[in-house]
Amino acid sequence: MKELLRSTDPTVMAFATALLQGEGIECFELDVNMSNLYGGIDVFPRRMMVREADYAQAARVMIDNEIEVSV
Repeated sequence: MKELLRSTDPTVMAFATALLQGEGIECFELDVNMSNLYGGIDVFPRRMMVREADYAQAARVMIDNEIEVSV
């Protein structure tokens, strides 16, 4: 798995998930519980993970929709 993006904004994560599912790319969010617990102070962002084989296509989808990807 490779990190695609990181955000404390749950709406960005939901939008990214919907975009990836629409392209048939499986994704998985990490740190959801910690982000929810401390979400109001932006300490623990959620991380969106994709398979390494899908990373290039997933990154293109994010960039096309103006979502910043992790480097």
